[in-house]
Amino acid sequence: MEVSDDDLVDMAAALGREMVRLGSHLVTAESCTGGLLARVLTESAGASDWFERGFVTYSNQSKIDLVAVSPASLAAHGAVSEVIAREMAIGALRGSPAALALSVTGIAGPGGAVEGKPVGTVCFGWALTLPGEGSEPLVIGEQRCFSGDRAAVRRQSAAHALLRATSLLQQRLQDQPPSG
Repeated sequence: MEVSDDDLVDMAAALGREMVRLGSHLVTAESCTGGLLARVLTESAGASDWFERGFVTYSNQSKIDLVAVSPASLAAHGAVSEVIAREMAIGALRGSPAALALSVTGIAGPGGAVEGKPVGTVCFGWALTLPGEGSEPLVIGEQRCFSGDRAAVRRQSAAHALLRATSLLQQRLQDQPPSG
């Protein structure tokens, strides 16, 4: 799938509209995308109304230090796993006043492949806490494998994270009973 910068900015703006509708903020925790999500999320004027902060956690130590990923989980599953992506999303959510966290960790290439995890393997995490739902967030993890060069894998990863977050948020907002 070809994804342009303009496509990513449009996807980010759509997510921003949903965050405004929610009346809350979004946080990111990125590894292989290296801040690409934060960049496209802040391309639109008014992003400060719904984008709270972004963590770039490229190294394993930064995942531990900044978004509270468990060293035991890293040792057991490796940095590119759904377990780590979920932990990154939960840690980013807990480390900010946001209601929605997106996380991405993967192998953008051209090197870095390991057995069972080829170049293009990317894991995602989304953590969402809606007002009135209690303290435990809904947490979803997913693994995908993208093709193309490093830039293509990173763009496809950002696109998937944004589109899935928008879909998740729309679904959850639809399921919410009216307040009042």
